[in-house]
Amino acid sequence: MTKAVIELNNIYKSFRTDDVETHALTDISLTINEGEFVSFTGPSGSGKSTLLSILGLLDEVSSGTFKICGIDVTHLDRDQRAGVRNQEIGFIFQSFNLISDLTVEENVMLPLSYQKEVSHAQAKRMATEVLKKVNMEHRLNHFPSQLSGGQQQRVAIARALVNKPSLILADEPTGNLDSTNATAVMEILHQLHQEGSTICMVTHDPRSLDNVSRNVEILDGQIRLPTDVPCDKDADKKHSEGAEVCM
Repeated sequence: MTKAVIELNNIYKSFRTDDVETHALTDISLTINEGEFVSFTGPSGSGKSTLLSILGLLDEVSSGTFKICGIDVTHLDRDQRAGVRNQEIGFIFQSFNLISDLTVEENVMLPLSYQKEVSHAQAKRMATEVLKKVNMEHRLNHFPSQLSGGQQQRVAIARALVNKPSLILADEPTGNLDSTNATAVMEILHQLHQEGSTICMVTHDPRSLDNVSRNVEILDGQIRLPTDVPCDKDADKKHSEGAEVCM
């Protein structure tokens, strides 16, 4: 039976400043199953980054219900959300968010420092394993300033993987990279998806959509058109022959 990693039901999110209320998300209902690679697209200000922040338990919903791996996280307090986040979620950010005075190894080990059952020796082994996966094990003792942008993003991916999360969240993972490094990073994400990882990604880059299993378009804080498969380029021909096509 397919396992739901994310279950959103009638999610609303609003912000109030100076007596002005802004509706960022309106009536979002969405299920993301284990093993899916889902992209979120839409114009700037559409609400997709707000949605990703909610999925990552960095922000709270105004109303509605939200479950991660069957756990109702809707009304958890800050510390409880942090606990679920550390156990279940790995983050990849556009700006890498590596700590400048920590080595590559130390940056990757950081999420494990919050898990008391993981010893320092175990954390070092786990960090080496995921760095090998992204071909960065030879840079263990380097600092972020000694790495290219593409290398820093590989390290950020390794950090996201080290706690074996149920869900990987990627916020514009290729946004600060040139085309060569962007392609390399997307190849890594595609490989992780092939190995069974569940990934949600916000992107403006149409090249990043080649290997996703579903795209969800966000417009004015609402889901506009979730698609499970890309539209067929021969749609007009098939439509004339009576076949159902994506519109």
